[in-house]
Formats: sequence, structure tokens, C-alpha cells
Amino acid sequence: MPFIDLQAQQKRIRLQVEKRLRDVLDHGKYIMGPEVFELETLLAEYVGVKHCISVSSGTDALFMALMAYGIGPGDAVFTTPFTFVATAEVISLLGATPVFVDIDPQTYNLCPGALETAISKLVEDEGNDLIPKGIIPVDLFGLPADYDSINAIARRFDLLVLEDAAQGLGGSYKGRQSGSLADIAATSFFPAKPLGGYGDGGAIFLSDDEIAEKLRSIRVHGQGADKYENIRIGINGRLDTLQAAVLLPKIEIFPEEINERQRVADTYGQFLEKIPGITPPTIPDGYTSAWAQYSILTDQRADLANALKKQGIPTAIYYPKPLHQQTAFSGLGYQAGDFPVSEDVAGRILSLPMHPYLEDKDIMRICDCISTFQTDADFAQ
Repeated sequence: MPFIDLQAQQKRIRLQVEKRLRDVLDHGKYIMGPEVFELETLLAEYVGVKHCISVSSGTDALFMALMAYGIGPGDAVFTTPFTFVATAEVISLLGATPVFVDIDPQTYNLCPGALETAISKLVEDEGNDLIPKGIIPVDLFGLPADYDSINAIARRFDLLVLEDAAQGLGGSYKGRQSGSLADIAATSFFPAKPLGGYGDGGAIFLSDDEIAEKLRSIRVHGQGADKYENIRIGINGRLDTLQAAVLLPKIEIFPEEINERQRVADTYGQFLEKIPGITPPTIPDGYTSAWAQYSILTDQRADLANALKKQGIPTAIYYPKPLHQQTAFSGLGYQAGDFPVSEDVAGRILSLPMHPYLEDKDIMRICDCISTFQTDADFAQ
């Protein structure tokens, strides 16, 4: 049983993907070919923004978005410690300082109350040299953060909000698509994502014309009117035409696949909510998740994962150690206990197989194994 079944998807669309790849081989425009612009148009329409700017990875999408807004040394950017390292890594790469904020215990996303407290504390600290400049909420596991609350806080303190929708594309918040919920958004096309390519890739979403123009320059070494005029510092951040060609057939089936992910999540929930000792995901009213992951909480994570492995059922841990406890961020001065919710969730989270092609019988088998583990001590042996 695969954790994410990319082969099942490939079997469904292989002919369309091969045709798209042949088209690229025939026209030979491997960099910024027509498929790149076709992809950007379709994604902008899907998300509901004026501009989609494809880039080389989800990490570069975050990095370039912060670059475009001039984030740099002396700036503080607030984000969650319970996420993939790239979210905070890009802040540090630009010379700014990540300021971590604990998560909501129900959604595992950035907690608005804790965010407001953290910003106020920094602003009121007379000995602080950092200037609050931005917030990066993460749409963790596909579930959007509480953007009404976060955006209201950002307006109060005049801060940029960058939506990290690396896992969120396909989710929605109060009728709006993930990717359109903040000043600017970044997503990833890493193969395991709900909309994934066959290599690295990403995109930036926004409706600000001036920032969009700047981003298109940044992704090609800061070019101006032509490739040998450089009007700003930039990077090589382009999405390959071949990756765009792979993604185009996937977009056609993406809404259906999101519906299938919801089916899988609903089926999991029907069974898992009845099992003592297991906490299924919580989806608040007005939200839909893209279900990049289906993650439960259990006090017996290691034993349960081992028992499932013996039954041929794979699991994963996203994420076993919060960022404030990572060596890379040790210079920020955080200690164990600073973010108790993040630390608690990191110690108990366990992700189960999740993809659009997971059959009900397999979901029931997974749930049966979990139920047996919880009630039969011999099952774990």
C-alpha cells in the first residue's frame, strides 16, 4: 500500500502527459515556453487572482515573495514553528529574523491570539531592534489558516501577509481559494503535493500589478527590458517548460482529485472518531482542506506506526521536531517549552496514507488495524 500513489495518477493521465512532453520536445522552448504561460493563466483563474508567476520551487516562491517586498536585515517576520523548514529558512536567508508563534491546538495552524501577543510584545520592547514587517501563516496539511483574524492583525500593525500555501492549493476559506487569502501567496509543485509535478516547481499568486512586475524581473536575474539589462538583484527562479507541460494535464483533473481527497478524509473520519485514544483532524465551519496529509494524534505514535508497518501500512511524521528546536535556528535563543502546543503536537502527530486513489476497502483496513491496536495489546507485538 503506497503512502501517496503517484503511479495510479500517472496511469490515468500518462497519454496526456506524454503528448504535452512531445509538444515541448517538438518546439524546443525548454525555458519560458508557451506551456509556462498557459499554466500561469489557468492557475490564476483557478485561484481567483490577477497574477500567477511560476517559479522553480515552493521555497523560491516564498523567498522571491519576501524579496519583492524588500524584507531584509533588521526585519521581523512572524511564523509558525510547526511547519517545514523552508517557511522560516527563507526569512533567515534574506537576513531577516523569524519570530515564532505557537499554533492553535485544533487546527495546528498559526494561532491569531498568540500572534497578536507576540507582535505587541516586540513592538513594546524598548530594547528590541527588530522592526515587525510580515507574517507567514501556513496552510498546514491543506487547511487554510484563520485569515480573517490574521489579516485584521496585520492591518493593525501594517504588516505584509504571505500565505504559505505549499500544501494548501485546492483548499478554501469562507468561499475563497487557498492562494488568494493574503497579500501574496506561494505554493509548491513538489511531486507529493496535491498538485505536484515530476520534479521541483512552485508558483506565486497575487493581484498587485507592481509587485507582479517586480517578481517577473526577480525570477530572471532581475532583468529589465531585455535579458542583458539587470535593474535589480534577482535569482534564476524560472519553472522549466517540461514541468509546466506535466502540470497541465494534472490541472484538468485537479478539482476531481480534491473531491476524492475529501471522500478519503470523510471515510477516515467516520471510523477514526469512534476509536478511543485517536484524535482525527478538525476542520472548522467555512473551511475546506486540500488534504495534503491526513494526520491524527496518538499518545502511542511509535508503537502504532510500528504495528501498522507490520501490516504493510505506511505512515509518516510531519513534523517530529518544531523549528525552534532545530539546530539551524538555535541562534534565535528559543528553548524547549517556549511553544507548548507545537511541541505537544510534534510529539503525537502521525500521518496516514492519503491520496485520491485510496479505496474505501483500504481505508477501512487501516482503521480496523488502528482500532485493533487500541484494544488488543497483542496486536502491537
